[in-house]
Amino acid sequence: MGPLEREPYRHWPIDGRPELRYPGGKVLACYVALNIERFDLGRPATSRTGVTAGLPVDPLNHGWRDYGARVGFWRLLEALDRFELPVSTLLNADAALAYPEIVAAGRERGWAFLGHGRSNSELWTGFDRDTERAALREIVRVLTETTGARPRGWLGPALTETANTLGLLAELGFTYSLDWIVDDQPVPLDAGGTPFLSVPYSIEINDIPAFVDQGLTPAQFTELVVDQFEVLHAEAARRPGAVFSVSLHPFLVGQPFRHKHLLTALEAISGHHDVWYANTDEIARWFLADRYEQATQAIDEHHRRTT
Repeated sequence: MGPLEREPYRHWPIDGRPELRYPGGKVLACYVALNIERFDLGRPATSRTGVTAGLPVDPLNHGWRDYGARVGFWRLLEALDRFELPVSTLLNADAALAYPEIVAAGRERGWAFLGHGRSNSELWTGFDRDTERAALREIVRVLTETTGARPRGWLGPALTETANTLGLLAELGFTYSLDWIVDDQPVPLDAGGTPFLSVPYSIEINDIPAFVDQGLTPAQFTELVVDQFEVLHAEAARRPGAVFSVSLHPFLVGQPFRHKHLLTALEAISGHHDVWYANTDEIARWFLADRYEQATQAIDEHHRRTT
């Protein structure tokens, strides 16, 4: 297994593309990416502090992460219900088995469930093709049995892939990935000849980089979320078709002192008449049916003009 020989997409500047309006003439799509993750006991992962992260028994960091499934999720659930925001659930297979109450809450609300690896203590790398295919098949089986629907979308843990991942995803019935964060709009990805999409996801409008990597305050994260939404919303008047996403982890924004400020952000992005509030399954399904052929033709035409 070697590196990719090229990117799984072709260069296509956003300026000059066919106008992209969503159902009902909406100019911007919006969803919440909710990470429901399981962390293996005794293995380093996202940590509050590195002081204890390498110890064989690490109550500090493991307990901090587990708080999300026990408490933080339920606080966040009330807010998502209050503002009626669509959710795409990035679900580890191990989390689907460990947290049936969370899966049940999502099923009741019609959330999308995306594959998100086995656990968030394992990056999606280092597989040969057959081993990766078998691992993906097992994830599909677990998510189908626990959520009641076969997953169509994928986000690798920490946005990781192998050179074979996209082709194997397409082979197993997936239709889109969030890993390739190259665009504000849905765009085609090369998955070996099968129609396949990149649906926009943000690694910056995301509470892990904001709080863990950059040390932002809750108020600063709220400002980040609102500014991103307001700029995309304003641009949509002249260039419609962007997708706004905010990525949340219950062990972070589910903490009371952060949650207070998150409510301000969620209120600011909700309730706009010209925004399509849709999860990523809905966005991908609509784009593949209504705009995929137009997009591929436009990309071909762009390359004919420029090469």
